Parts: sequence; structure tokens; C-alpha cells
Amino acid sequence: SVKKAQSLEIPDWIDSQIIKIHSTARSGVSLWDVNNIVVHYTGNPMSTAQNNRDYFNKSTTEVSSHFVVGLTGEIIQCVPLWEKSAASNDRNGDTISIEVCHEDESGKFSETTYNSLIKLISWLCCEFDLDESDVIRHYDITEKICPKYYVENPKEWKQLKKDVKEGIDSYGD
Repeated sequence: SVKKAQSLEIPDWIDSQIIKIHSTARSGVSLWDVNNIVVHYTGNPMSTAQNNRDYFNKSTTEVSSHFVVGLTGEIIQCVPLWEKSAASNDRNGDTISIEVCHEDESGKFSETTYNSLIKLISWLCCEFDLDESDVIRHYDITEKICPKYYVENPKEWKQLKKDVKEGIDSYGD
């Protein structure tokens, strides 16, 4: 999986803005595998993908994710797919992490943001031979209420996974 990640061509609908190597946010340490895709939410209503990416790039920041999905559906890549991000605790070494922006305290993703997230997850699943069962929440690792809306609304999480399955099934059509 890690070798595959190194040769992957990033689609043009992803804005690659890799953060600099520093402290813990981007250590430059390689993943040992890709077993899951972890969905997070920023916890900061109305912050943009660019705000989050720029925050990850500060030398004092200790967190990052591979991708941030923004309020208008934009997707920014922050960390190379073969390196660890600093988002999923003891699972950083075998997961790809996605932070998702949201408009309000509920943590619910807008339709535009949600659709971009599904597209991104579906692409990642196809590239890394994963399926919807391999898509997990930060909560599933640490029990942190993240992504909040999808922890508090398990039916919506099940729907997200169904939408990912549809995205995988129709990928490349």
C-alpha cells in the first residue's frame, strides 16, 4: 500500500498543498500500511480548508491530516499519502485521515462538502483496495466525539458508508 501511495497520481480535483516537515504535524515518517480511512471534523465552525491547512503548516502545530474537505467542496491535500499524519492517535501509522469543515456547532457537513468527501473516500478506497467497511470515525479509535454529527447520528454514519459503497461501485464509470 505504501509503495502504491508513492506512485499514485493525485487527481486534478485535489489541490495539493503539502505542509512542511516539522515537529509532529508532519514528521516525514512513512506509513507502514493503509488499513483504514478515518473521517474527522474540524470542530471549528466556518473555518475553511485553507485555514486548516495553513494551521497545520505552522511550526508550533502538533496535528495534521492528509486531506481537508472545505465548505465549498474544495479538497486540499496536506500530507503525502505515504507518510503519517497526526490525526488518529495510535492509528496514524496505518490510516489516511480526512478533516472535514462544517458550518455550525452540529458538525453536520453541507451537501457540497459531503459530496466531495464521498468522492474523495471512494477514490481512496479504489486506489488502496478498501471498501466502505474500512471507513471509520476518529470516535471508533479513541471514543472522541469526532466527527460529532456522525457520532451523535449513527443512522447518518450508516448512510455515509452506503454512499461510499455506491461511490466505489460507480468509480470509473
